[in-house]
Amino acid sequence: MTVSQKSQQFIDLEDKYGAHNYHPLPVVLSKGKGAFVWDVDGKKYFDFLSAYSAVNQGHCHPKIVKALSDQAETLCLTSRAFYNDCLGPYEEYIHNFFGYDKVLPMNSGAEAVETALKLARKWGYLKKGIPENEALIVACEGNFHGRTITIVSLSTDPDAKKDYGPYTPGIEIIPYNDVAAVEKIFNEKGDKIAALLVEPIQGEAGVFVPDDGYLKACYHLCKQNDILFVADEVQTGIARTGKMLCSEHEGVRPDIVILGKAISGGVLPVSAVLADDEIMLTIKPGEHGSTFGGFPLACKVATAALEVIKEENLVEKAEYLGKIFREEMAKIESPFIKQIRGKGLLNAIVIEPHNGKEAWDVCVKMAENGLLAKPTHQHIIRFAPPLVITEEQLREAIEIIKESIKMLE
Repeated sequence: MTVSQKSQQFIDLEDKYGAHNYHPLPVVLSKGKGAFVWDVDGKKYFDFLSAYSAVNQGHCHPKIVKALSDQAETLCLTSRAFYNDCLGPYEEYIHNFFGYDKVLPMNSGAEAVETALKLARKWGYLKKGIPENEALIVACEGNFHGRTITIVSLSTDPDAKKDYGPYTPGIEIIPYNDVAAVEKIFNEKGDKIAALLVEPIQGEAGVFVPDDGYLKACYHLCKQNDILFVADEVQTGIARTGKMLCSEHEGVRPDIVILGKAISGGVLPVSAVLADDEIMLTIKPGEHGSTFGGFPLACKVATAALEVIKEENLVEKAEYLGKIFREEMAKIESPFIKQIRGKGLLNAIVIEPHNGKEAWDVCVKMAENGLLAKPTHQHIIRFAPPLVITEEQLREAIEIIKESIKMLE
């Protein structure tokens, strides 16, 4: 891929002065609007990553940006040492929106996962009666819940985990999409298990969609064994999969819901943990918190972001457009395409290497043709455009994907 001198200057600056903890496509972006982004040379691209589903509402949505700018001129940060006039109304809005008694606001998705883990352990000790320091959290192979030491302790990805030990104890890992494995670990250690932590669809694993009935079976096993069902909806939530929460596809109401990314429409780092009083009120003043968690800017931005989801019918739109995307991908006859999978507008193609080319090469070719996506695990390409994309735009993007694949054959 040819990189302009102007772009190369920015790439070189990152290489020289920044940590080398990412491997981006060689595209330097400077502007975004709706489903599109532009690079520093003015070239326009379809964004089919959406910042890992953080910009479901599209880039720089005017309503969300206005909420940010209006509040920024009034009051940005108070810390939680004082009350402010934004947090209470926001918490009430979230309560009415998702139907949980309480919300605990945080900033990043990883912080929200950490919060959920602490909450589950608190509940395990105070409500379930697990002996002190013996609570277990069950997680699934192939998961991606974040980057903290405790969260990478849950991981089975060597890149995410290697050389960060010693790892946090009290964690059990079982296969994903395997109800028998859940039943087995619950039978063996259920009296000490506080929670089962699961992604309704494993995003970073390559949009691994579990079998129908898997989530519902896990949920019922949790109920039978007095274990919390915790859903990490950071990537799958907020309309991405054609439901407000992906868990709704199976009629499951998790005991704890973890939200992030699109809850702010990509404008600020905002995350949230939802639970009812019996769970949430196990944490008392001083036992958990964040200086920025629930700060005024975040409250206004997140409220606006969620209003956009409803006002623009993005849940229904994701469901409708997702079916079109998968149907059109299925029509492509190519040795590169091994499998197509997804729900709503969270989709992936499993790439079969061909002619010495693999997923990275397909992504480079698509970028050259005006569409941005990124490989995960070398052989899978995730396709997740902003939910505000129109059907006409989606069909135009599909043609770019088809053309790019054909050019590499």
